[in-house]
Amino acid sequence: MFELPKLEYEYSDLEPAIDAETMEIHYTKHHAGYVEKLNTALAPYPELLAKDISEILSGIDSVPEEVRQAVINNGGGHANHSLFWQIMTPGGSNLSDGELKSAINKDLGGFEKMKTDFIEAATKRFGSGWAWLVKNGEQLEILSTANQDSPLMEGKLPILGLDVWEHAYYLNYQNRRVDYIDAWWSVVNWQKIEEIFCGR
Repeated sequence: MFELPKLEYEYSDLEPAIDAETMEIHYTKHHAGYVEKLNTALAPYPELLAKDISEILSGIDSVPEEVRQAVINNGGGHANHSLFWQIMTPGGSNLSDGELKSAINKDLGGFEKMKTDFIEAATKRFGSGWAWLVKNGEQLEILSTANQDSPLMEGKLPILGLDVWEHAYYLNYQNRRVDYIDAWWSVVNWQKIEEIFCGR
């Protein structure tokens, strides 16, 4: 059975970038809903319930067709949000010199260019979805996905993800997605992202 991951901070700790009410609803209603629906969909398949969600999504074509879309939607929602909570921290943290910074410089033209391209991916995503920094083999890439589609389904490892569904920001920012994106950088946990990138 899948469960909500424990948050490492309080709902109010990411303010003013993300307000406490949005955090609480996002975590206890939206993410919890994905977990509940995922468990329901996979109840007839105990062998899948015993697997890690990353493993299931990476092999999505082998998931029985009758529940595949439910797993894409709700398993993707669970995996995406589980990463989202991890890569944020109160006050944020800076990207220090190391393997990730070197890879960003090599593959994406430096931190500021990466950030600009990421913001563009998040801003231009039509409707609901996510913007991502992913590891594709030995290369870093920026992309966006619709709905709760996970880069894991394409064989890519997400290391940074931003939820641009309206439920992630509408209470505080209404239709000002760009303001939400700009504010979000102040709580990004680059130390954690480096750990994920390096497989630690």
